[in-house]
Amino acid sequence: FTLAGPDRSTLELPATDDSAAGGLRRVAQVMGADFPDNSIAVDAGREGVRLTGNVSIPSFTRANALQQYAYVNGRPVRDKLIAGAIRGAYADVLPRDRHAVTVLFLSLDPAIVDVNVHPAKADVRFRDPGLVRGLIVGAIRQALADSGIRAATTGAAGMMAAFRPGAASYGHGGPANGHRSYDAASRASGPSGFDAARSPQRPLDMGFEGAGFEHRGFRENEQAAFDAGPLASADARAGQDEAAETLLGAVLGAARAQVHENYIVAQTRDSLVIVDQHAAHERLVYEALKNALHSRPVPSQMLLLPEIIDLPEEDAERLALHSETLARFGLGIERFGPGAVAVRETPSMLGETNVGQLVRDLADEIADNDTVDTLKERLDKIAATMACHGSVRSGRLLKAEEMNALLRQMEATPGSGTCNHGRPTYIELKLADIERLFGRR
Repeated sequence: FTLAGPDRSTLELPATDDSAAGGLRRVAQVMGADFPDNSIAVDAGREGVRLTGNVSIPSFTRANALQQYAYVNGRPVRDKLIAGAIRGAYADVLPRDRHAVTVLFLSLDPAIVDVNVHPAKADVRFRDPGLVRGLIVGAIRQALADSGIRAATTGAAGMMAAFRPGAASYGHGGPANGHRSYDAASRASGPSGFDAARSPQRPLDMGFEGAGFEHRGFRENEQAAFDAGPLASADARAGQDEAAETLLGAVLGAARAQVHENYIVAQTRDSLVIVDQHAAHERLVYEALKNALHSRPVPSQMLLLPEIIDLPEEDAERLALHSETLARFGLGIERFGPGAVAVRETPSMLGETNVGQLVRDLADEIADNDTVDTLKERLDKIAATMACHGSVRSGRLLKAEEMNALLRQMEATPGSGTCNHGRPTYIELKLADIERLFGRR
């Protein structure tokens, strides 16, 4: 693909084949080389509408939505419904100020989509918007759940940069901005380079003259976080080694230490993993609360007097059509004349709430997307708040078995690569990258 003109630089992209791998290579040429390793394939269909493409894992995000591309029957569009569906799919795995990276292709009968609603053909109008939105949200969430736990490769790259000598003194422009070079930083004594007097491997009271090699380890208080306890018998140690070898094959490996009373350091066969214990457990509690919340009817509280909400007649009709679904979420409503509804019950989890505003928001949501996601999202936010207060707090010391149990739960829980605020729960650094840091590669 070549783009050339007198007023712009030439763009030349090498040819790729029409296979799925070839298509992803073409996407990488446009989106960047990091995208394939941090994306998940999407392929789903419903009632004659087909959705394919790739979406980023939750820990791979951008500060804006400019890298969200959508195509309808091969035509590029900037459609509000599609953008809203993408936001909905990532609602509880991304921070509010971050955006997923997506390339989505919708294929459907041209007769059920109007492409002439915008002079520049940037917007489209679907005959059944609820079907399209539901397909996009469901397909992306299913793809995220099926992909298991994954950390963005950009986290490892950031860790690599932080570990390099002189990293603390570099700005965004690196040495070119006038900072010291790598060699200068590594020769200097100070925070950015090696200083023998500051090295934790050397006890502070040990002089080089006449010091015995037996003093070169960590001091007892410095070693406490890594203490494995009293020596076990040979048979017990063999059993422990075998169990540890099994854990090394797991995605998040075997817990080796807890540092700064918040971070779990784990080892796999080919990497080092650092887990934020509070963020990780917050996600686990949140998912458990959501499952309990949506697997059975939500408890409701009866209003002393029904609240009458005046609405346009079409909004009242839409709410009445969804009354059974709303009742499952703890909101009991019924028609009250031609242009009003009566609210008799509200979800107990919401406590005291503005019933009128809640019902009007629901009516708008149903009118736009033919769904009742507004109430579900409100309940999910309550669950998120409860999860934050009910999770393992920073500063709590964990035993080895507690740390390993947390890692196993993370591996079994969809979306546990980020907490419910969208922050990463762990970072993985491959052994090959560590060896590069030490000049072994």
